[in-house]
Amino acid sequence: MSNLGMQIVYALANANPDIVCERVFLPDSSSQPQPRSVESSRPLCDFSVLLCAVSFEQDFVNLIRLLDSGGIDVFSEERGKGDRVDQDSPLVMAGGVATFINPEPLAPYVDAFLLGEAELILPDLLRRLQHYHAHGFPSRQSLLLEMAQEVEGCYVPEFYTVTYEGQRLVSVDTTADVPFPVRKATLGSVHIAGSSELLTAETEFSDLYLAELGRGCSRGCRFCAAGFVYRPPRLWPAEAIIRALAEKPEYIKRVGLLGMEMARVDDLAKVAENLLATQCQLSFSSLRADAISAELLELLKSSGLKTAAIAPDGGSERLRRVINKNISEEDVLQAAEALVEAGVTNLKLYFMIGLPTETDEDLLELVDLTFKVREKIAVVGRKRGRLSSITISLNSFVPKAWTPFQYCAFAGVKELKGKIKFLRKQFAGQANIKLNVDKPDNAFFQAVLARGDRRVGEMLYALSVSGQNWRQLFRQNGVEPAEYVRKRDKDEMFPWDIVDHGMKRNYLWAEYQRALKEKKTEACDTQSCKRCGVCADTTRVLLSI
Repeated sequence: MSNLGMQIVYALANANPDIVCERVFLPDSSSQPQPRSVESSRPLCDFSVLLCAVSFEQDFVNLIRLLDSGGIDVFSEERGKGDRVDQDSPLVMAGGVATFINPEPLAPYVDAFLLGEAELILPDLLRRLQHYHAHGFPSRQSLLLEMAQEVEGCYVPEFYTVTYEGQRLVSVDTTADVPFPVRKATLGSVHIAGSSELLTAETEFSDLYLAELGRGCSRGCRFCAAGFVYRPPRLWPAEAIIRALAEKPEYIKRVGLLGMEMARVDDLAKVAENLLATQCQLSFSSLRADAISAELLELLKSSGLKTAAIAPDGGSERLRRVINKNISEEDVLQAAEALVEAGVTNLKLYFMIGLPTETDEDLLELVDLTFKVREKIAVVGRKRGRLSSITISLNSFVPKAWTPFQYCAFAGVKELKGKIKFLRKQFAGQANIKLNVDKPDNAFFQAVLARGDRRVGEMLYALSVSGQNWRQLFRQNGVEPAEYVRKRDKDEMFPWDIVDHGMKRNYLWAEYQRALKEKKTEACDTQSCKRCGVCADTTRVLLSI
């Protein structure tokens, strides 16, 4: 409910006095089996248009469950049998970053994907729907065809057919005059940064006002889908962020800044000054180890923040070259010391395991780095009479579409469990160090979804209603999970090729080769760099609002 992207869509729709937009969530218990809207407790089938915000692959199945439990025909072809757009056969549209990384697993269920940033797509779409609501809707297929042809970033799966040879996708063909691939809509700049549109006691972040520092990231970490699909990186100027903070209700004193890992140090300093002046406290998910300023540390002290996170991601210097993280061991140690001096008593370190080329030596260096951090912050702790603890978060690497690592294989459940066992042994009995790990089986499923196609998608409904083991279910229906997590060839066709991010495919392959050679790539410079192709595309127009 606190998701900033969903709130922006909610505000855009409700800004029109002739449109009623309400929020519906999948119930989290059997006590409310039918999903109802938060605002008026209306059932899902009361609405003519469903805008679905999907940020994570794990929510693919949840979206299907939401439709099914709400009495909506789950498969788009079933809804398409009726010629009208109404409450009995609503239009189901999906957006959110997970859909414009790879929409294909949801293609059997969604009438239209809105690929890109809602500020650009939604106003035009809503104007069309409002016009037809007043003057009468054309046939469902005619409306979808018009949207596919005329609405920027609109992808309607029914006008595209896919062909497989064995387990592999070999072609995508259009059945109407629609674009292929579909260009994602990208926002240029903003006068005011995106921020919380509503706050309620019923959410996880009930007293936290969120504001974004920009979209995309210039750093070019090779594992990070957001760093590539949100290109070109756009960092909102400090003035736009401060304008957003001025919209904050006066009684709210906690502010969450989204994107601190990619923010410019000088802009962060200006925002920190503003928060200090307005006596606000800061909250954030993680901090770039080389982006800590005196102003930021002063804000952390005044905020009384007790928990903070640093994300080295790669456990060794070598692995950080492979993933292009470009922070050193010394950066991590200095950041840890500075945060603890600012009052942090629980320091979190985020690492990935199962990265390409990873060895036991890399894992041992991860352990050694953690011990060095503990030693560094212990000096501060002894001076103040209280030692800080370290929580290590181990996350299994999942190769994502539209990254240089889209070509590499998932490490494998057995291998990841072995790495976790190895690290548990190294940290066993160590004072002030706690180890949290994800489940490799869950990472395996995410890896299948992340690089999945429509055949994977067709399995998701059966999975949502059967409760069966997903691997067993897939194999019973001739869908082999291993096919989706294997190493990929340079020129093979991918399901996500349906989306046009403006990026040269050869660039991603070249970055993958640089990773294998442990070569650094400089951060994006949108004024002069044309390497990936996004900024070299002179036909792509970035609009500002």
